[in-house]
Amino acid sequence: MEEIEVPKYFMCPISLQIMGDPVTAVTGITYDRESIEKWLSTAKDATITCPVTKQPLLRDSDLTPNHTLRRLIQAWCITKGIDRIPTPKPPLDKRHVLKLVRDLRVSDNVEDHDDNLKRIITLKKIEALAAESERNRRCMVDGGVIRAMILFVVRCFKEGRMIGAEEALRILHLVWVPNDEVKILVGENNELFEALAWILGFQKMENDVAVKSEAMKVLKLVIEASNSSRLERLRLELFMNITNVLRERSSLSQQTIKFALQILIEVCPWGRNRIKIIESGAVFELIELELTLKHDRHTTELIFILLAHLCSCADGRAQLLQHAGGIAMMSKRILRVSTVTDDRAIHILTLIARFSAKSEVLLEMLVVGAVTKLCMVMQADCAMYLKENVRGILRLHSKVWNNSPCIAVYLLSRNPNR
Repeated sequence: MEEIEVPKYFMCPISLQIMGDPVTAVTGITYDRESIEKWLSTAKDATITCPVTKQPLLRDSDLTPNHTLRRLIQAWCITKGIDRIPTPKPPLDKRHVLKLVRDLRVSDNVEDHDDNLKRIITLKKIEALAAESERNRRCMVDGGVIRAMILFVVRCFKEGRMIGAEEALRILHLVWVPNDEVKILVGENNELFEALAWILGFQKMENDVAVKSEAMKVLKLVIEASNSSRLERLRLELFMNITNVLRERSSLSQQTIKFALQILIEVCPWGRNRIKIIESGAVFELIELELTLKHDRHTTELIFILLAHLCSCADGRAQLLQHAGGIAMMSKRILRVSTVTDDRAIHILTLIARFSAKSEVLLEMLVVGAVTKLCMVMQADCAMYLKENVRGILRLHSKVWNNSPCIAVYLLSRNPNR
């Protein structure tokens, strides 16, 4: 079949695709609306320029719909037997957004079935519009949707009901922008953390995993937008519920697991948080997570980064040593995953060798192959600082490990990954 040649003036200068919603900028150049709006919203330069003419443009530049060109494109598609490009919907405006937000406050009667149904319908409308385009999402930010969704989630928490919570969380994730207003809102609203902790710990839902996954995504955004004074006052309940979610690992997506790990890593610099994470039993669950699930390199790196934070505390090291597979898992991953994993694993073993080196621990390191793997690092093609760290561990306890038959057999192999 002969390839159809598309007229040049039907093509967007940015996307180089047929324009579905052609609009003309103040410079006289016509673009597809989605492409030029994305250009205007994501430009990092102080002065935004027209992609074609290089003339200055404002972020809120007027874009005039080019109806004549759109009709020409639609007619051409019909004559060429190409699927007709649908007429674009009118752009979302702030008044419509404000009406949708008002519709969420239809009644204060929690038991009113009709009102609950109206809320769900309104939330689904907002979600569909947010998923439709970047322009809609910006309009929603201007219309106060972020604040409205935060208040809705908090209201669910206060009333002890989950109706609409999943939809509100999805909308928050779609429209979230960490601007100054949002940072102030998050900083002043301790109830949002309490609400997210409550959702993560909720047990009476059919769609339990889906709602908790959405809550984890939003919690990551909220953590990133929070200031230090807020993050150092996080409650034990939040960490208990995150750890409990990780216990459901077999039903979680890789993305949700990563969000949970990134959240815990983000709050680790505050010592109180490390203690609370350890108290929640996270060290044991991290080892189980690494041992029982197949996942990508990045997830393993996140697990080891978090374990290294937690093992800087005596209680964290104690939990790792109490797990029957803790040291074995640690040594197994060295030289098998990545430099990041090697770095964190050797750091953890260094902490154990220096501060938790009881006789039974040193014997376990020998029996499960940790000492052998450290010797292999000395022979492997890896960073010198890693070798220096390993040398320090081996020197500390050379009297215990010298001449052990457990080492010699492994070191006969030329392959350090075996």
